[in-house]
Amino acid sequence: MSSEQTAVVKELLYQLADDDFIHSYRGSEWLGLAPHIEEDVAASSITQDTMGHAAMFYQLLEELGEGDANQLAHDRPASERKNAIILELVNGPGHYMGEPVYDWAFAVVRNYFYTQAKMIKIHSLQGSSYQPLADIAAKVRMELYYHLMHWKTWFIQLMGSGHEEALSRMKAVIEKTSRDFRGVFSYGQHNDSFVKQGLIEDEAVLLERWHQAVSPVLESAGLRRVDAGLASGDGRDGIHTEDLETALETLGEVYVIDKTAAW
Repeated sequence: MSSEQTAVVKELLYQLADDDFIHSYRGSEWLGLAPHIEEDVAASSITQDTMGHAAMFYQLLEELGEGDANQLAHDRPASERKNAIILELVNGPGHYMGEPVYDWAFAVVRNYFYTQAKMIKIHSLQGSSYQPLADIAAKVRMELYYHLMHWKTWFIQLMGSGHEEALSRMKAVIEKTSRDFRGVFSYGQHNDSFVKQGLIEDEAVLLERWHQAVSPVLESAGLRRVDAGLASGDGRDGIHTEDLETALETLGEVYVIDKTAAW
């Protein structure tokens, strides 16, 4: 690859890695707090898989000369992160080590929406012109099938529970999640270069596939198609919230003890 082509590949890898990295962290905060023990085990397993996916993307960046994968994951400031803003938002007020007041409805909606989006993107990446990325996509897709089935089941059960409070809360967090969800499909300023190089399909094409996938599920609960927006800005351009700053401080606590160690 030319230096220009390599730079484009790196940009996409940062987006993929940072998305999974912060999403996995938000999932890990539910350890011991999920609604029941079986879900605690299942959600923890999914979270571990997702962090493994992030590690594979960071490893590709290391192989492309971007530095140590651990450093890329733990030692970059929020301003350099490429993740979508919706993925960094806290699960709710409080702290998981103190008195968390987390919202399981928000977790289910965000997890279902993101996992469905990730499945669509991974499917596109299997045809990527960058073969190492296509190979990883094939591996990720096998695990992602079960992740999607899990969160879609939770989503459908909560939407169809018949409980007025559950439905009301789900509608509220669907609206909350939708406001910033277009950021998951955004490539920032790189849509044309990603597509031209054959790395992944156009972001608008993938977003429409996501709408086609989630709309029947929403309609079955009497809800209309959601309007995925960018209300808080585009994380691909380094725009983030204080939630990310706090998360990165926590994530890096062990790493900074000895940055030369293999974590």
